[in-house]
Amino acid sequence: MGISFPAGSGLVAFAAATGVMPLDMPESVLVRFKGKMQPGITLRDLVHAIPYYAIQKGLLTVEKKGKKNIFSGRILEIEGLNDLTVEQAFELSDASAERSAAGCTIKLPEAAIAEYLQSNITLLRWMISEGYGDARTLERRAQAMEAWLAKPELLAADADAEYAEIIEIDLSEVTEPVLCAPNDPDDARLLSTVQGEKIDEVFIGSCMTNIGHFRAAGKLLDKVEGALPTRLWLSPPTKMDQHQLTEEGYYGIYGRAGARLEMPGCSLCMGNQARVETGSTVVSTSTRNFPNRLGDATNVYLASAELAAVASILGRLPTVEEYMVYAAQIDTMAADVYRYLSFDQIAEFRESAAKAKIDVVAV
Repeated sequence: MGISFPAGSGLVAFAAATGVMPLDMPESVLVRFKGKMQPGITLRDLVHAIPYYAIQKGLLTVEKKGKKNIFSGRILEIEGLNDLTVEQAFELSDASAERSAAGCTIKLPEAAIAEYLQSNITLLRWMISEGYGDARTLERRAQAMEAWLAKPELLAADADAEYAEIIEIDLSEVTEPVLCAPNDPDDARLLSTVQGEKIDEVFIGSCMTNIGHFRAAGKLLDKVEGALPTRLWLSPPTKMDQHQLTEEGYYGIYGRAGARLEMPGCSLCMGNQARVETGSTVVSTSTRNFPNRLGDATNVYLASAELAAVASILGRLPTVEEYMVYAAQIDTMAADVYRYLSFDQIAEFRESAAKAKIDVVAV
């Protein structure tokens, strides 16, 4: 793992001459979740609950004049979500950029991290077997992961750690989806305050999504009869997700629903590839909804993939009650829907990885 720090030419010269670089350690803001997630609530809702609760506490403002942002330039530390997988944790950490945080940490149990590393060791060695370069670098990374698994050690906050602010979020109080309204990722609002808004286009994709989100959308779309009232864009984050979703038949469902299937990757979220129609109102799972990013003169709501899928079916933001009906349908299939790609459990990857290990001299 590499860590980089921005610096001007004078500071770079100082570091080159002395071999050291002075750094100011940022303060941290602790976000502590407690309680149990409520039915129909997704991780994306918790992502948006962070700015929502900060606004309620007067620590964040949407208005640009005299802007307050407790997260700006600080480390966002998150704890209290001990059942997360590492893939799920990325959804929270990725959004720390939208908080203008300097970095993000999430407290996870050792077992979750070990599971993720086991999968990635297999993936790295599969990549070697497929001719990815540099093989020695990939193998070094795999061996470093194995070394950690042999002697696991996690960073943890000191018992007496001090924070610039502590924000507590009681999960029992988050009982409806939380969106970010046009066009500011800080403008977090409850669904009940924006329900009924007409929606023209929907985008499900970006690094804020994973394969489970696309299965969930597929399950809902599979029950739709006739054409969607919206233009639906779908872009899985990786080619491996695309392959797996195709194997499971979801691409056929998307095609029948009339969705526009983009190449895996950033797609609309980048703001410099495809574009939505000028002046349209959009529900997007992308990281941010800055003005004109997804399209010219657009109004973009940020929401979970599940809520986005419902909006694509209805052509508007649903009421809380309507959304919960769809969410209940997904919940009955949760064990099948929210499965992640554990490469060490896939025979094709495991068998190729077993043949690819190469000797690497520790450096």
